[in-house]
Amino acid sequence: MINSISLTVNGVRRDIALPDPRVTLLDLLREQLDLTGTKKGCDRGQCGACTILVNGRRINSCLALAISHDGADITTIEGLAQGDKLHPLQAAFIEHDGFQCGFCTPGQIMSALGLINEGQAGCDPERIREGMSGNLCRCSAYAGITEAVLEVQQSLAAEKERRVA
Repeated sequence: MINSISLTVNGVRRDIALPDPRVTLLDLLREQLDLTGTKKGCDRGQCGACTILVNGRRINSCLALAISHDGADITTIEGLAQGDKLHPLQAAFIEHDGFQCGFCTPGQIMSALGLINEGQAGCDPERIREGMSGNLCRCSAYAGITEAVLEVQQSLAAEKERRVA
């Protein structure tokens, strides 16, 4: 029996046939939708390389069954840039050397975006490190990652303050 689901992926509605109800969001994104920016690291929810946003909240896509997310709004790393214009987090990761090999970078950026959207980033580097602790970087680029998230969080907070004033 083939199940079908509808997802909005990076702003585009997709109707998807699932021949196997055990397909994870990670495998669906990579194998059926050719969105390979989301990485398969540990495949056990321990490294964060597969982090995506589902309805604005970050999840480990390797642990999420696709069939359970029918109707969801999904954002992957491919959905952040607007043409040639990088998302502020992508630009900040480059500016602060928040990556080395780059394998974990998509998951780090998506987790950082979720952290900011959830209002959990704050302006304390330790709070950011704690909030990002589910994303591992084997190259240890943590200082640059924290600086990038802190910069974007402060920039967004200042922008919000200007709009309110």
